[in-house]
Amino acid sequence: MPPATRWCWNFKPGVPLRTLRLRTFELSGFRPSTFGPSNLPTLPFPFSIIPLASLTSNSSRISQMTQIKVDALITKQFLAADLNEIRAMQEESKKHAPRTEIVWRNVFLFIALHIGALIGLYQLLFQAKWATLAWVFLLHTLGSMGVTGGAHRLWAHRSYKARFPMRVFLMLINSIAFQNDIIEWARDHRCHHKWTDTDADPHSTNRGMFFAHMGWLLVKKHEQLKVQGAKLDLSDLYADPVLMFQRKNYLPLVGIFCFVLPTFIPVAFWGESAFISFYTAALFRYCFTLHATWCINSVSHWIGWQPYDHQASSVDNLWTSVAAVGEGGHNYHHTFPQDYRTSEHAGFLNWTRVLIDTGAALGLVYDRKTTAEEVIQRQCKNYGCEAERVKMLQKLG
Repeated sequence: MPPATRWCWNFKPGVPLRTLRLRTFELSGFRPSTFGPSNLPTLPFPFSIIPLASLTSNSSRISQMTQIKVDALITKQFLAADLNEIRAMQEESKKHAPRTEIVWRNVFLFIALHIGALIGLYQLLFQAKWATLAWVFLLHTLGSMGVTGGAHRLWAHRSYKARFPMRVFLMLINSIAFQNDIIEWARDHRCHHKWTDTDADPHSTNRGMFFAHMGWLLVKKHEQLKVQGAKLDLSDLYADPVLMFQRKNYLPLVGIFCFVLPTFIPVAFWGESAFISFYTAALFRYCFTLHATWCINSVSHWIGWQPYDHQASSVDNLWTSVAAVGEGGHNYHHTFPQDYRTSEHAGFLNWTRVLIDTGAALGLVYDRKTTAEEVIQRQCKNYGCEAERVKMLQKLG
């Protein structure tokens, strides 16, 4: 194995670290094998990383690195903004109550969807065949993984890299979920992390749990979100031909993968009623997947553990981990947003991690970013609670 490089902090004097919202990142915890000079431009920042010693890694490029500016990582990896900027935005928002303009088209569409979903739930419980129930579960799992493993962990955070066949697969199963195209989804999510709980956060919890859950989709975007979102660099997303294909053909893709195929397959393969198939495998399943994803924005900022950062609004929640196939470790994720695992959980509490690891075993996934154990412990000690972390892990396994 070629040698890599161990990194240490090289602080510049006169700049207090606490004014930077970097306590939630702990850069030194990420495996240096995932960072290379080709994707880390040099930008000015109060401190840098310098090589300290050699260790074993699977990346030969790292040994050639001499100095990398941390701001490049903050910019490229889409992490939180300066804490002072967030405070200033929060103070400004107090002066002007957000003007809520309801998008009535969305309101009526969601009402119709939920009526259809309730019909589908009744049919799923009392009328549908067992094969249809299994089909609904499979569709929910695949669609959710298209969001969590694709739009979220791969494209929004760049927490791992995927080869072309894997990217195509993730794009297609993402189309099952019908939660806007991946470019738009990733843009909104980068805003959420960079300006958490401000008016530039698409689903800020400061505007209430209903707003964070689904209300943000029923009103026009806040002007601050439009202004700040326009500043984000999305060139990496627009440069991906897989994402551009989805964006240009989004309605046909979601029409086929979210509604037509889910309805057709039960009818064709095990003789399910077309009516039952549509209301269960299409409408109910689609609505359920939406709420499972939305719970990350609401429930996972409300009820749960905070072992990694007590000052953040995000929490780790068991039920959202199950419903959203591994996204419930939200306190961990907001603390270490570049970790492809998004939590310390595995197995049924993190099916998305299983998918990514399977892709790695098949050679379709590489450069998975993780956080070192010693960094997690240091973060818990300084800003969270190690005892709470241990208790949570023991309880969840």
